[in-house]
Amino acid sequence: MYADETSSKRWMYVALLLAIVVIGNTAVLFYTIQTSGTLNPELLKRIRNLERQIETKNNQTSSQMKSLEEQIENLNTRLRNIGYLNNTGTQLLAAIYNITKNSVVSIENRMRSGNTLIPKSFGSGFLYGAGGHIVTNNHVVEGASELVVTFLDGNVSRARMIGTDPYSDLAIIKLERNMSWLKPLPLGRSSALQVGETVVAVGSPFGLSSTMTAGIVSHVGRNLDAPGGYRIVDVIQHDVAINPGNSGGPLVNLLGEVVGINTAIVSESGTSSGVGFAIPSDTITREAPYLIDTGTYKHPYLGIRGVDVNPDIAEAASLNMTWGFLITEVVPSGPADKAGIRGGNVVKTVLGQNIRIGGDLIILIDGKMVRRLDDLSVYMERNKRPGDNITLTTIQSGKKLIKTVVLGERPPPS
Repeated sequence: MYADETSSKRWMYVALLLAIVVIGNTAVLFYTIQTSGTLNPELLKRIRNLERQIETKNNQTSSQMKSLEEQIENLNTRLRNIGYLNNTGTQLLAAIYNITKNSVVSIENRMRSGNTLIPKSFGSGFLYGAGGHIVTNNHVVEGASELVVTFLDGNVSRARMIGTDPYSDLAIIKLERNMSWLKPLPLGRSSALQVGETVVAVGSPFGLSSTMTAGIVSHVGRNLDAPGGYRIVDVIQHDVAINPGNSGGPLVNLLGEVVGINTAIVSESGTSSGVGFAIPSDTITREAPYLIDTGTYKHPYLGIRGVDVNPDIAEAASLNMTWGFLITEVVPSGPADKAGIRGGNVVKTVLGQNIRIGGDLIILIDGKMVRRLDDLSVYMERNKRPGDNITLTTIQSGKKLIKTVVLGERPPPS
């Protein structure tokens, strides 16, 4: 923890020193101009370049300072939470509720109908960072004409949309009122969760504000459907009771850290049946800065469709392995197509399903095994951005090939 802070401060000092050097150089150039009495075009060009460098360094320093402030606030919140929890004895769940209840909000999505605003849906959210930002689900705030946020103590504020990512079902909104007493919740590491670990949900099921329920992590690394046939990866499955209205609310561990955002349930009745899902906090950590700064998050894109290989598909496609991801289609002019990756050319029926065989079989990405599509998707989401290179090892016509692909940007949902 302290090593990270020291490294960040060292970077800040280096940036400030560079800015001072650049400013000094600029001053020398201006002095040269003044004493020479001429505006040399080459000197003028250098001055403008230095001015741009100063502006860039100032922006970088400002961004780094903002990041440091948020990190320090996050660490302070964690320390306060841990100190509080250590003094609560056996009333651990009650203590967690007390340190989270004022940071979890109810969100009303209002839609305009003629000249009137009417409630469209209700959900939950939680305070993030030091700027009055609230994290919630995209489906909670989607299509809103007006957003109204209500705290447990009755404080109410309108909010405006800051950034959305339908592909991860994430959104960030910002309070329009300035509330100095706000306490953001710290983000934990969802990748550290273990099956069987106790977690709690705080939200507004059926509009009942700041309701808390508890349970355990049932599984990790699940996937949920996203628009366009894509998947939300690394999803947390749990048995905490959540219902309509819990969407967007935090899933919290026993340190009072947010480890996920409750987003969906599996239920024939539409109410809790012990199978709930939460978007992992690692996804929030990865995406939130982009959503705040740019309003969107760009996902890496290969431009392929296919199927996970099993023994039946392997037999139909005359493959000598029963794992990997078989490409059935390649998007024309997409990243994979440009890299020479091939889709299927022969249709066969396997267990009643028509499958196009004859395409590349992906078995490795950057040297890591690809047993199924999930392995490919998780690796790219965790480690890659548009414009990055990946190395795919494929089997094509019985031959092992290694191909470098420049990742594109996933197109907007249609």
